[in-house]
Amino acid sequence: MENQEHRKEELYSQAIPAGKRRYFFDVKETRGGDKFITITESRKLFDNNTGEVYFEKNKMFLYKEDFDKFRQGFANALSFIETGIVPPPVVVEESWRGDDVDSKLDDIDFKF
Repeated sequence: MENQEHRKEELYSQAIPAGKRRYFFDVKETRGGDKFITITESRKLFDNNTGEVYFEKNKMFLYKEDFDKFRQGFANALSFIETGIVPPPVVVEESWRGDDVDSKLDDIDFKF
């Protein structure tokens, strides 16, 4: 049953073979109807001790509210590789380090 529910969430999938690696781009949907992308890198490896082939997977989740920032950051990286010129940084309005959370914590009295 769990696999059937998982499959319902997947709306689109594309595998990109790249030598010993394979990249998967999957579009999924949360229960609330928000779409997001998972990017998975799968690498084919060989275990010298057991003589077996296995796959190592690394997965990243990319949510809709971050698409534009990710797209610009990726384009900047590609541009730098192609031209060697450092592009301007991606402008982000909010702090990714959670500074705003820290300031809210300063207002709480933790003495019990």
